[in-house]
Amino acid sequence: MASFYDRHILPHVIGCACGAGPIRHQRAKVVPRARGRVLEPGIGGGLNLPFYDPACVDSVTGIDPSPGLRRKATDAPRPDGLRVEVLDGTAEALPFGDADFDTVVCTFTLCSVRSPEATLAEARRVLRPGGRLLYAEHGLSPDPQVARWQRRIEPVWKPLAGGCHLTRPVSATIAASGFELIDPACMYLPNTPRVLGWSEWGEARRG
Repeated sequence: MASFYDRHILPHVIGCACGAGPIRHQRAKVVPRARGRVLEPGIGGGLNLPFYDPACVDSVTGIDPSPGLRRKATDAPRPDGLRVEVLDGTAEALPFGDADFDTVVCTFTLCSVRSPEATLAEARRVLRPGGRLLYAEHGLSPDPQVARWQRRIEPVWKPLAGGCHLTRPVSATIAASGFELIDPACMYLPNTPRVLGWSEWGEARRG
């Protein structure tokens, strides 16, 4: 059973952290590229919803295991005309058939799922051939000194941040999961501690 912190406090902590200016800027780089039927395997509090273009998106289906975050996503602002469905579930076991979606949007999700590899395998399964994964994530820094501090801090950070890992590689994991990276980019987020701020984003195509 989820603790009081997980049920009542953590959704607000995640909402504040994931809604910070630098992270919103990262979302704005990738979410508007979505087309057709869209899946968010970790919709969280629905912070991506304002960035979708309803003229290009048929519908957005969001999955999240947290009741508190699903409630936030259901009430989150979004453009007029954007069709949104928010469902209970986990990214590692998506309740959809093969090739059901045109786009999967994965933002600041791979850090906290139980298995990034299983999540990406499921994303690949539900994408149609040629479908696209749009991602913006934070993870393991390429700088050895920063990475050492990430490994030191992670055991304390994870329980406070909903299982968020600091040391998961991003683009390499996506490529190893059968996606073709199209335009990968990376940087440290501005005004963010480096141990938390290494970000990678871009587009990947289902092979």
